[in-house]
Amino acid sequence: MEAANESSEGISLILLGLTTSPGQQRPLFVLFLLLYVASLLGNGLIVAAIQASPALHAPMYFLLAHLSFADLCFASVTVPKMLANLLAHDRSISLAGCLTQMYFFALGITDSCLLAAMAYDCYVAIRHPLPYTTRMSRAMCAALVGMAWLLSHVHSLLHILLMARLSFSASHQVPHFFCDHQPLLRLSCSDTHHIQLLIFTEGTAVVVTPFLLILASYGAIAAAVLQLPSASGRLWAVSTCGSHLAVVSLFYGIVIAVYFQPTSRCEAERGRVATVMYTVVTPMLNPIIYSLWNRDVQGALRALLIGRRTSASDS
Repeated sequence: MEAANESSEGISLILLGLTTSPGQQRPLFVLFLLLYVASLLGNGLIVAAIQASPALHAPMYFLLAHLSFADLCFASVTVPKMLANLLAHDRSISLAGCLTQMYFFALGITDSCLLAAMAYDCYVAIRHPLPYTTRMSRAMCAALVGMAWLLSHVHSLLHILLMARLSFSASHQVPHFFCDHQPLLRLSCSDTHHIQLLIFTEGTAVVVTPFLLILASYGAIAAAVLQLPSASGRLWAVSTCGSHLAVVSLFYGIVIAVYFQPTSRCEAERGRVATVMYTVVTPMLNPIIYSLWNRDVQGALRALLIGRRTSASDS
């Protein structure tokens, strides 16, 4: 009974990580280190290029800069700790550190909100090109970004306030490589039914609502594109929204591919695969998609890199 009613204060949790096989830990460390560095460089260069290039001071790229910054932060929440645990014998983390990590991981919902804002930007650009500048003003863009970050912080704060009320049993082994709410709920000796229902309902709402807004925006965009008389106009519409549509397809495609699998698969393994895709793969691929698809971004990146090489050679 004493173990079951142990106070949450001073609890040290143990993250079991991706694997317990010593032979797999070093190869996984090298793989995820390379992916993490690529994610930092890619997203960092996108942000720097947009800030440095006057040609990219437009609503679309303002939103893209915040998406890249959110991806950069999101990857940094879990991957450094995961890399350290792959080489360390001590995989412990305090409960306060665990809740802090959970708070910032839950900010990943910013991505879906920003993708919805970018879909609205594409909708306005194609359906209402003449009043585009007025509708997507600096104030409007700031409001969309501010709402995305505000909603994600409220989402994170709700999770932390609920999790902080729990008591934990003597078993503190977390079958994951970071602190997620589902593994912690299973470790708790408190009644978690109401908390699980609230987290599921609220979490579904903040993920599905932006997705529905994206679908509505692209439905209206598709209807407008079909009405364009010229092939050049349709090509312009595709080039305007192509990179964003590719990122949306990647983001939600991973969600569908991971969570709509046969029930015979292990739930814990499925959760680890999902979070690896979210925290490592998607943040790395987003800047690649935008740099490959968008010529303006390619030009800004070349100008940024050439400028740095020139200044380095002059010095």
